[in-house]
Amino acid sequence: MNQAIAKLYQQHLDGLRSYVDRALERCGFERLLIASGNPRMHFLDDQGPAFVSSPHFLHWLPLTQAPGSWIDYRPGTTPRLIFLQPRDYWHLTPQSPQGYWVDAFDIVTVDTVAAAQQIIGTLSDTTAIIGEPGSTSPLTSNNPEQLLNQLHWNRASKSAYEQLLMRAASRIGVAGHRAAASAFQSGASEFEIHLAFLTATRLSEVELPYPNIIGLNEHGAVLHYTGLERQAPTERRSFLIDAGGCYAGYASDITRTYASDPNGPFAELIADMERMQQELCTAVQPGGPYPDLHTKCHRQLGDILTKQQLVNCSGEAAYEQGITRSFFPHGLGHLLGLQVHDIGGHQAGPDGDKVEPPEQHPFLRLTRTLETDMVVTIEPGLYFIDQLLEPLAASPAGNDVNWERVEFFKPFGGIRIEDDVLCTQGAAVNLTREAWDAIAMV
Repeated sequence: MNQAIAKLYQQHLDGLRSYVDRALERCGFERLLIASGNPRMHFLDDQGPAFVSSPHFLHWLPLTQAPGSWIDYRPGTTPRLIFLQPRDYWHLTPQSPQGYWVDAFDIVTVDTVAAAQQIIGTLSDTTAIIGEPGSTSPLTSNNPEQLLNQLHWNRASKSAYEQLLMRAASRIGVAGHRAAASAFQSGASEFEIHLAFLTATRLSEVELPYPNIIGLNEHGAVLHYTGLERQAPTERRSFLIDAGGCYAGYASDITRTYASDPNGPFAELIADMERMQQELCTAVQPGGPYPDLHTKCHRQLGDILTKQQLVNCSGEAAYEQGITRSFFPHGLGHLLGLQVHDIGGHQAGPDGDKVEPPEQHPFLRLTRTLETDMVVTIEPGLYFIDQLLEPLAASPAGNDVNWERVEFFKPFGGIRIEDDVLCTQGAAVNLTREAWDAIAMV
């Protein structure tokens, strides 16, 4: 297994180096320095948030806990890792690099920032330095915009090695989701469900790709709800969980919604959303503009609103009047990878031109045309949010809404169903469902 991973990793690195070589030449650079990053401190404090390595650093190697380290690369040479391993009895010293990837690097271990600077040596105007401004001591990052655009564009396509890591992240996330669903069914509070998720994934809170969104009842209507109530509600109507796993820096992003009554109206509404979501997942094909999928989702959502008697008009009329936007305010999905919302979703090309989201859908994070080896999320939603429904009620379109039916569903909060989907030349590969089925058989 390690040999297979090593082979895929080497192919990944070879492809990355080839692309970076061309990008550096196009942008007029002869050397590339990439900072892993440094821990931050809270204002007026000696404590800070957990360290998160730069995604540019992790694109080259799976070293997630190496603060103060650097990748030093010149085209045509073996990439060098300047690995900071400080002598420190206050904190855990980073473990020396090991594993399937180390033979691909010239590794130099140092124990001080000054020693790292000495190894890096003199810099010229043709050195690109990528890192967070103000946190890349001893060097100042210049983050050339033209070069970053090239690198961000390339990150959207995932190598076979990256797809392997994302499959692992999917399995971790699904294990957590299964434990969370079981905890909900046993009567757990939001906080207890959260703990069940952590236990199953074997991840700490700081190792999650994003804070767990775990909402019971009305809390499902808060898109990024992270309140984690300690007490279980007296009446349990619904459960929405948006949570993912992480492996070697790569994320999964998974959402499920459950009804306490498996035979009630809310369960029927979830089933309709599930059927729509799965159809949209199969529509992930190369050459299709992602905004077209988003529009398709709104049209289908209009049909669901009509079927469920939430509106008194046709689904098409609900779409045309903008009613669907009041029930589904966010985008259908986004790129996924080393970041949960992977960068480059609005790029029109490698030079940085942008395709802005449609005016009616400003929160759409992905406007690119789908390409083979992209991994995207498909996450349609249907929510009952007063802040959005009140303006709708005051508009002419509000006359076509069945407000009595809306009031019935408000205590359930909302529905979101999300899978991570790999775009291929053939049928789309649903990484989430693939992991779900595999874990079900264990």
